[in-house]
Amino acid sequence: MKTSRWVVTLATVLGITLAFPQVAQAEYRKSGKRHAVARHAAKAPAKKTAAVYRKANRGASEPDFMADGSPNIKSAAVLVQDSSSGEILYSRNADSVVPIASITKLMTAMVVLDAKPSLDEQIAVNDEDIDTIKGTHSRLYVGAELSREEMLRLALMSSENRAASALGRNYPGGRAAFIAAMNRKSAELGLHNTRFYDTTGLNPSNVSSPQDLARMVEAASHYPLIREFTTEREYRVAVGERNMRFVNTNALVSNPDWQIGVSKTGYTNEAGKCLVMKAWLREKPVIIVLLDSVGRLTRIGDANRIKKWVEKVSLGAQAAME
Repeated sequence: MKTSRWVVTLATVLGITLAFPQVAQAEYRKSGKRHAVARHAAKAPAKKTAAVYRKANRGASEPDFMADGSPNIKSAAVLVQDSSSGEILYSRNADSVVPIASITKLMTAMVVLDAKPSLDEQIAVNDEDIDTIKGTHSRLYVGAELSREEMLRLALMSSENRAASALGRNYPGGRAAFIAAMNRKSAELGLHNTRFYDTTGLNPSNVSSPQDLARMVEAASHYPLIREFTTEREYRVAVGERNMRFVNTNALVSNPDWQIGVSKTGYTNEAGKCLVMKAWLREKPVIIVLLDSVGRLTRIGDANRIKKWVEKVSLGAQAAME
């Protein structure tokens, strides 16, 4: 009996033993890297490699799987990892260093919570929170006041930039001290290719790699509020005299086919469309990192293809045992 390399690798990682005649069936327990583009900071020329890759795949109608059985992923930098074992299920350019946009806000949240501030304290948006880098719009007008907890919720769930900015500004020592704490936390987690220059991700010098982000997502998953706020579908909050509805930037949290523990999206021109998640696939915790996607739905499509791939390989492995 021949079994594809992808089936054997993933089946082993997911805790499934293939039932060849000499091997007993194991109990299922709950619990291709292509050559990398050169590492670069925000302005490095290696970005062209990713741009060429995306252009070649723009608008293509492709099947969910490649000829070798691997997922047909369009994002330029990818990592899929079994969270419980640390095994890599799939990777592409996993060590490339690229801008990460609002994925930054996971680190922002961890630094806020590590300081153990009062989550009930009221924080006001001021002129310093206006985006002067990209000129993005915000419904949190200058003068709007929310509790620190509400600011954190909106920063994580709706990727609200002024909320993330206000959180950093209202840290002991101010914004500079907060950013220093972000980079200290990054070093403590062993994120050697990660650097932060602001709390929102609007600064294209905020960079990381899929390998580092997998570690960051795992660390973030140990914070109950981060798990709650990043997977909440929507939230209504009084901003001044208005009751505003904010929604999650990741549509997959509303999909009943997904069991997501941590989620964060990101987008800037430099970073492309980004998505990181920790989700349960075939009863296993799996971290998915998708960076530098082109097109409004590419990162969602890639996530769904990864999910189908994990399920297909797992079911195929189980069928081989029968």
